[in-house]
Amino acid sequence: MSRAPITKVGSERLRAELERLKSVDRPRIIAAIAEARAHGDLKENAEYHAAREQQSFTEGRIGELEAALSTAEVIDVSRLNPGNRVVFGAIVDLEDEDNGVAVTYQIVGDLEADIKQRLIAVSSPIARALIGKSAGDSFEFTAPNGVKHYEITGVRYS
Repeated sequence: MSRAPITKVGSERLRAELERLKSVDRPRIIAAIAEARAHGDLKENAEYHAAREQQSFTEGRIGELEAALSTAEVIDVSRLNPGNRVVFGAIVDLEDEDNGVAVTYQIVGDLEADIKQRLIAVSSPIARALIGKSAGDSFEFTAPNGVKHYEITGVRYS
C-alpha cells in the first residue's frame, strides 16, 4: 500500500480539524440530538433529522481524516533542498505566456489541496507538468478549457 504524501503544515491543519470535530462538533451534535428527542415524536421532528444528518456527516469526516492521516507520509518541506527544481512542496511562481498573468501555487498532497488557497494537488495535471522543471523553464499542460502555456518565474520552499 502506498503512502500519500502530505506537507507538515497540511498534516497539522487536518489534525486540528479532526480534533475540533471530535472535541467541539461531536458533543454539540449529541446535545442537539438529545434536545430534539426530548421534543417527542421523532418521525416528524425536523430538528432531530437535521441533527442526525449532521452527525452522519461529521462521523464520516472523522473517519475519513483518521484513515487518511494514518496512511499519510508527512514531508517537512523546509528540510528539502532541491535547489530551484520543482518537487513536492514547492511554491512555484508562474506567468501565463498567453496573457502575462502571474500566479503562485504550492504543490501539496491530494488531501490538503485547495485551489482557493492556491494549494494544488501533486496529482493534478498542472502539478504533474511542473514536477522536475526549474525556474526559467516553459511548459504546457492541458486544462479543461484548452492548452495553457506557462513560464516558471520562481521556485521556493518554506
